[in-house]
Amino acid sequence: MKQTRAILGALALTGCGSLSGVAGDPVAVFPVAPNAPETWAAAGVTGETPRADWLAQFNDPVMESLVAETLAANPNIRSQYYAVQAARAQARGVYGRSLPNVGAGVSAGVNSTYSEVADDRFTDPTYSLGVDASWTADLWGRLKASIEASQADVVATEADLASARLSLAAQTAIAWTDLNEAVAQEEVAVRTYEARERVLSLTERRFARGLVDSLDVRLARSALASAEAAISQRKQASGNAVRRLEILLGRYPGNAIEAPGVLPALSPIQAAGTPVMLLSRRPDVAASEARVVAAGLRAEQARLAVLPTLSLTASVGTNETDLSDLFDPTRIAANAIASLAQPVFNGGALKADKQAALANAEAVLSTYVANVLLAWREVEDAIAADRYLAEQVDAQQRALDEAIKAEELATRQYSNGLIAIFNLIDAQTRRLNAESTLIAARSARVSNRIAFHLAVGGGIPGEPVSETQDNLAP
Repeated sequence: MKQTRAILGALALTGCGSLSGVAGDPVAVFPVAPNAPETWAAAGVTGETPRADWLAQFNDPVMESLVAETLAANPNIRSQYYAVQAARAQARGVYGRSLPNVGAGVSAGVNSTYSEVADDRFTDPTYSLGVDASWTADLWGRLKASIEASQADVVATEADLASARLSLAAQTAIAWTDLNEAVAQEEVAVRTYEARERVLSLTERRFARGLVDSLDVRLARSALASAEAAISQRKQASGNAVRRLEILLGRYPGNAIEAPGVLPALSPIQAAGTPVMLLSRRPDVAASEARVVAAGLRAEQARLAVLPTLSLTASVGTNETDLSDLFDPTRIAANAIASLAQPVFNGGALKADKQAALANAEAVLSTYVANVLLAWREVEDAIAADRYLAEQVDAQQRALDEAIKAEELATRQYSNGLIAIFNLIDAQTRRLNAESTLIAARSARVSNRIAFHLAVGGGIPGEPVSETQDNLAP
């Protein structure tokens, strides 16, 4: 597996496991992730590749358009995109500094001389040239390790960008789901207000005929005022949900988005891939893996820093009246110097650098292992939660059906004077709670389904899984 090669490469480069560092220093053994099982522990899913077009299952064109808008306008994505550009430029700079370095300067002037014989002054053009060239041979692969480490940094930032895009798509889909839940809850509050308004009207008519006392009227009015307060609370929640979504879209939070308050019905999760497949799909794991490689290469670079370096330098500085003499290869070659140098005493700086690089490599690899474990847990959580949430939705639907019938029965019985108003208000409250809980459970299942596709590294609509390209620029 790709991630296994990365770990083993880091172990080899940093001298870990049963090896030792430079000068025989003992090195701690890096932690490694447990072996991935062939299937997920949560039951009911297959090992087939999860769908990349995961937004399509919600059958919601508005959700898809909002995700597309977010990916084009969100400032966090733009920030991450330019982080990729910076990493690429830095990698080019590291490579460029490994090539020969040449600097040159040319100037021209006039040399004036006086001849007593001719009693005249003569002028001759003069040219001045200064050329400095230097190059360090990569005898032990130290420069190569630096170049490859910078390239691994690029891979990591590209994977960070892919991860940020996937995360933002999921956040937008969940924010849209939350908004629809809030709108649906607001509608429930309005219907509850209307039902309690009817109860108050009924109670006042019965009071006028002397069938109930003023206590019933006051209780009915209190219940109506509570329903009115619930509407305000639900409207506040809806406005907050809209503004959260607008911020993700890069819009001004003006509470200007409308939602139908409809939540999609979902079938159970089918394809979930495998734990091994997950490690090659999730961009955040890919970023962590690339950082393991980069840290291992930098540890190798620090280890090689104590070895001799071979440098070739050449310097030419001269004044000539003939411009062609300035570029005489013999003259330039005569000034070339090769030197072989090895650190002898530097106050322990190189040893400290090596130890710091090894410690950093160990920290990065530990982070990789933690990310792998977290990725597996997130998928297991989402698969298990989907089943439990489906059961909750089913049970809560039955509870709502019974609550609606109980409310209808209580209304008739109260109208006939068979029960007290307490029973009617209690029945209405039960129906309100059952409907509200059902909406919350359905919303939670949709959000969990989105989280599942985020956990398995689902792709962005129209893009292959974990792809990062230049055209990702907003």
